[in-house]
Amino acid sequence: MAACKRENVAFDRPGGETCPKASRRPIDMDQLEKQTSGDRALEQDVLAMFAQQAALTLDAIASADAAARKRLVHTLKGSARSIGAMRLAASCERVEGTPMEARAIAGLAREVGAVRDFIAAICR
Repeated sequence: MAACKRENVAFDRPGGETCPKASRRPIDMDQLEKQTSGDRALEQDVLAMFAQQAALTLDAIASADAAARKRLVHTLKGSARSIGAMRLAASCERVEGTPMEARAIAGLAREVGAVRDFIAAICR
């Protein structure tokens, strides 16, 4: 995986529109930087491991019972918080509360997809 790009640009579109606010990004890069002490190689490794863990967790949830789903999303929630993926962590929390609800699982899948897409975009 190539080095991750930091998104510290004032403008990112030809029309001069500003970059999205950090709160709109699936990952709070400031939180990630704090967790990795600014080590870019470590950030890359952490993000790659997280993307893999998230995909494996979603696969496991598909065939898991309620208790197993709670354990799986609890672990994913902690990992998501550690990298600054707070919307994903909130989605995990919803699944913890209603582990068999299809809408909660669908929301979790969307958030995992958004985080994985973001990781792929910055780690090209």
